[in-house]
Amino acid sequence: MSRIVFEPKPKEAVAPVWDKGLLPDVLDILEGLWGQEAAPKVSAFEDPLDGLMLTVLSQNTNDNNRDRAFQELKSLYPSWEQVASVPAEYIAKAIKVAGIANVKSVRIKEILDIVKGAFGEYSLKGISLWDKSKVEGFLTSLPGVGPKTAACVMVFDLGIPAFPVDTHVARFCRRMEWVDRSASPVAIQEKMEKLVPEARKKGAHLNIISHCKALCRARNPLCSSCSLSSLCPWFKSN
Repeated sequence: MSRIVFEPKPKEAVAPVWDKGLLPDVLDILEGLWGQEAAPKVSAFEDPLDGLMLTVLSQNTNDNNRDRAFQELKSLYPSWEQVASVPAEYIAKAIKVAGIANVKSVRIKEILDIVKGAFGEYSLKGISLWDKSKVEGFLTSLPGVGPKTAACVMVFDLGIPAFPVDTHVARFCRRMEWVDRSASPVAIQEKMEKLVPEARKKGAHLNIISHCKALCRARNPLCSSCSLSSLCPWFKSN
């Protein structure tokens, strides 16, 4: 689903926020507002495979449709072994609400085949003791799994520090001029992985999403109500 992103007006170049030492200040303000570093409102799945499939379903749709598709799939086929045993079209019918169901159903089947071949079971619990680079390499080798999906599984289901970049996070980072206005989500993720402290990655990601849904919206952002307006280059330029 396309989204309208308001871009800054042309202006003189300014130093990136982190060069001024303000990145921690921004994260502190966000934490004061949304509190998800201390108390994240996301719980981990017992098996990272569930988290992976949920994230695959989230691609090109919203959270509500993702959750409805996941719940429908699991209610019809409670185990991943059962999912693997049915034709892709059955899976597509179950996850239709999440969009591009024919594509996602094939990916789900392919991922399940690879996982079973690698671990001898339909489970990703075996990667819980791997180091970050090995986990990331394995996940991104799977069909339809890119850096954002891999980062979501790592940070939410494996407890590995990572900084996923979705539409909201990308918009926020561009507006704060932590990255170039034309930077891709993958490029933003690579940059922010280096800038955000390990212990703050998960909470910062969640706080930014909460902030963007409530205030820093793509359309009609509520800048006058935002505690970050004095630190925001995008606000100052508009």
